[in-house]
Amino acid sequence: MPSADDDDVNRRELLRLMSLTGSLLAVPVADVLDVERLAASTTGRPGSATLDEYASLNVHLWQVFAHSPAKRQALPLVRRHLSVLTDHLQQPQSAHNHRRLCGLVGDLFQLCGEICFDGNRYTDAAQCYALAASASKEAGAPDLWACALTRHAFIGVYERRFGQAAPLLDGATSVARRGDTSLPTRYWVAVVQAQTYAGLGKFDSCQRALEMAGRVTELNTPATSGWLRFTGSRLAEERGSCFVELGRPDLAEPALNEALARSLSVRRRGSVLTDLATVGARRGDAEQVVLYGGAAVDAARHTGSAGYVGRKLATLKPQLKPLLADKHVRNLDRQIATFTDPIDARSFP
Repeated sequence: MPSADDDDVNRRELLRLMSLTGSLLAVPVADVLDVERLAASTTGRPGSATLDEYASLNVHLWQVFAHSPAKRQALPLVRRHLSVLTDHLQQPQSAHNHRRLCGLVGDLFQLCGEICFDGNRYTDAAQCYALAASASKEAGAPDLWACALTRHAFIGVYERRFGQAAPLLDGATSVARRGDTSLPTRYWVAVVQAQTYAGLGKFDSCQRALEMAGRVTELNTPATSGWLRFTGSRLAEERGSCFVELGRPDLAEPALNEALARSLSVRRRGSVLTDLATVGARRGDAEQVVLYGGAAVDAARHTGSAGYVGRKLATLKPQLKPLLADKHVRNLDRQIATFTDPIDARSFP
């Protein structure tokens, strides 16, 4: 497990790379090519095979992130690879290599953003996603670009700033239309739009967005790894979460029970359990609250990387007040308090 000092070093280095990359992306490609014509050396020009290896390493790092119980454990590896890619961007490159490097950087900054987001460093995550969007745009990779915009928007959804998320999602929708129709990009954007509409209380718009997202099941090969991981297996939990937000437990509970019957990661399971506890709280069902809320707390503790589930549990806590006469609900309330308070103050990542 990385120490607090290691975390601080990793964060400072990541911020340095973010600043450097932002400056490099501001340099027009034509200027880079002009330098290339004047440069006699080929230093810093990776070949096609090397770029392929870098792309494979990006995929591997996403897998490391997915399987790490504490997501911050992936950051040192990601930071080192990002440093290599950034070094190449500082060197003269052909237009083709420049675009490929920008795509790889756009991919990796999305992963950095995920690590920051998991550690409750939302400002750092937003900066990573903004850089990822710029790099992906420079790469001419609309699907990668749309995903970066969607991840950026999700921070607003997560912090319940739905009005701030909406313009980013409109942009992501527009960009995704230019992308590869065999990828589920536009359907993932639709899911996050549905969450935004739910937060804004727009039931009909939410329903339409969920219907759009449901078309992901029509794809032959939906993405399941790397920077785009949206399949039909997520639809039930997304529907349930939206209907909880809209105050429709009658629609939420069947979808959430369907999701709970699936094989879910610990974090996703914790989220579904929290939503089911919320349904119970709104019905005044103390038994359901304790059953699912307690299981969600256990799931969050089990992850070793509990920022996401912990934050969601924090939204459940105020809804327990009408049920605090029940001693079991009071015990759950204390568990959530002791569990979520340190999360909000936890250092990076």
